[in-house]
Amino acid sequence: MKKIGTIAMAFMMSIGLWAQTTNWNFDQSHSSVEFSIDHMVISEVTGKFTEYTGSVTTISDDFENANIDFVIEVSSINTDDVDRDDHLKGVDFFDVVNYPQITFKSTSFKKVEGKKYQLSGNLTMHGVTKAVTFDVNYGGTVVDPWGNTKAGFKITGELNRKDYGLTWSKALETGGLVVGNEVSLTVRVELVKVKQ
Repeated sequence: MKKIGTIAMAFMMSIGLWAQTTNWNFDQSHSSVEFSIDHMVISEVTGKFTEYTGSVTTISDDFENANIDFVIEVSSINTDDVDRDDHLKGVDFFDVVNYPQITFKSTSFKKVEGKKYQLSGNLTMHGVTKAVTFDVNYGGTVVDPWGNTKAGFKITGELNRKDYGLTWSKALETGGLVVGNEVSLTVRVELVKVKQ
């Protein structure tokens, strides 16, 4: 009898935890995925991905320990130069025919202090999966004029493109590379709470 009571209690607790989860979707009209990379050492090229989807599941109001899934359609890359974009989509770089998506799945989302967090997870790009960690600034949560609950975040970090098999470049006569190795990422996210 005692064992049955323990099982029942555990079941009720699991239901309670499930009931407290909150689902959020990305508001794409108020979000962006941007990057920059060195060009010939002296300057930077910037770009963005315009097609992506994401979802977040939370168990607390401060988003700590949230589960985050994110998918980028690589063919949506845009650096404001059609020829360069076509090159980036080709086999020298992303090879979108064989690797059409970049995916991220979180393993932890921890508060550092105040509104600063660290987001860790597995990033898969060009067929390679690596563990990564990004810095996150939580902008806060508000209710918009239409009754939607919104939350804002700014995510920043760096990746080495060679870690993902994106190795194409050319050497300059003065030293250095036409295309740098370190890619700086800035992702601005506005989430909208899914209404129950």
